[in-house]
Amino acid sequence: MKKHALVAIGIGSALLMFSLVSPPISIAEVNVHVDVALPPLIIPAPPGMVVIPGSNVYFAPDVEADVFFYHGYWYRPHHGHWYRSSSYRGPWGPIVITRVPRAVIAVPPGFRQGPMYERVPYRDVRKNWRTWERDRYWEKRRHGGEHRGLEKGERRGERRGEHEALERGKHRDEKVGEHRGREKGEHLGEEKGEHEGRERHGR
Repeated sequence: MKKHALVAIGIGSALLMFSLVSPPISIAEVNVHVDVALPPLIIPAPPGMVVIPGSNVYFAPDVEADVFFYHGYWYRPHHGHWYRSSSYRGPWGPIVITRVPRAVIAVPPGFRQGPMYERVPYRDVRKNWRTWERDRYWEKRRHGGEHRGLEKGERRGERRGEHEALERGKHRDEKVGEHRGREKGEHLGEEKGEHEGRERHGR
């Protein structure tokens, strides 16, 4: 009996020591975190902003890193993580992806390519973004046919096409003219040769 009691005490002591040395699995899982270093970003002056077509999200085309302005905040993606700031100068704090606005998440990968709206000073965007969004400002400019932004890009493409067509037409006309000139020259040469031949024969 005494022997069983000693065994039980030994087992209990061993379990107690193990629990003190090894933390619970759940706590260890909660503390697992991989830090991703965010490269420094220096924007020395308020950047010019361009709205991304079909949205109310703005980006700074002169800044190499992708930074977006939406509803008064700046958002910056990096290696699958998101950061937010109230200023383009930072500081940038990490933010869980569930708190990133859907409009920012939905920005297409090729948003820097293609025709764009005109560039707007950051102070104007910061001052007017609420009014512009409420009044569907950019959508009206797109569909109103104003001669700016996307319409400029489209017209440039049309003018470029017209210019290329004119150039091709001129080139064709030049070729036709050269061909006709050669034919005319050859024909005149032949007539002149025949005429001189007849004169010599008559003599």
